[in-house]
Amino acid sequence: MKNRITPLLLASALTVSPIAAFAAEKVNIGAPSWTGAQAIAALLQAVVIDRIGGEAELVPGNNATIFQAMDQGKGDIDVHPDVWLPNQESFTKKYVDGAGTVQLSKNPYEGNQGFCVSKDFGSANNITDIADLGRPDVAEKMDSDGNGKGEMWIGAPGWASANVNEVKVRDYNLLDFIDPIRAEESVKTARVKDSIAKGEGYAFYCYKPHAVWYMFDVYMLSEPTFDEAKYKMVQPSDSPDWYEESSVATKDALKNVQIAWSKSLKDRSPAIAEFFDRFELKADDVSGFAFEISANGREPLEVAREWMAANPDRVDAWLGL
Repeated sequence: MKNRITPLLLASALTVSPIAAFAAEKVNIGAPSWTGAQAIAALLQAVVIDRIGGEAELVPGNNATIFQAMDQGKGDIDVHPDVWLPNQESFTKKYVDGAGTVQLSKNPYEGNQGFCVSKDFGSANNITDIADLGRPDVAEKMDSDGNGKGEMWIGAPGWASANVNEVKVRDYNLLDFIDPIRAEESVKTARVKDSIAKGEGYAFYCYKPHAVWYMFDVYMLSEPTFDEAKYKMVQPSDSPDWYEESSVATKDALKNVQIAWSKSLKDRSPAIAEFFDRFELKADDVSGFAFEISANGREPLEVAREWMAANPDRVDAWLGL
């Protein structure tokens, strides 16, 4: 099958319209809530439609929903566009290592995550380390609801990283000073913008790649250097007592971020499966996508197609040309 696909892909690159032979190629792409994932999902969609000539739909879902659908292999959701490891390791252990129903890309990009404040707020109050958020004077400046505690966004509902951050707030001894808040990322972005405009204090979970580095003047706080012995994270999918069983008092290790797809896709849409196997991005690519979408309000598919037009050689490589 592989030897038959590559010539068809080459032919498709030399014609104006997609080849009819690819009409059967179809994929449903998971679309998690964070901007980077939505940007990558749109890029996958654009390549499938414009270069392979197949069908591609975006299906909203959280990590658990997407992995379960990939495991079932029925085509409801075929691919996760932005798997962060080890954040989502509970899912990859279950479906990649255990059930063997999901394929993980071998071409990751590097991710880094922590907690951020705006440069103005941090500089004015000498905030450089996560422990500084536990100072009463800082917490007071971050208190917008008058309950005596500052608020800090730790991630969106359903995010594995939000669970880690909830444990961190406890184990960094910040609970007496900080309320960990879960909300959609759009809420966080609006709050960051508003806090900077009003000169208010605010801290939030941040990560690279992300549009925030292009949108606002912010910086990441230092944390204790990653220490595996001090990083025990149990996700809700592993235990109902995950919060009590977890202990995290150290910075996260640098992440490997990649796509994952249902192994059943190889039989149903082999050309798309081959494309996924070659797909590779850099962290700066994702930050640029996210900035165009979040800051400039552009449609993800429009941004994806513009990037494809500017990077034809990289797209060709994904298609084995």
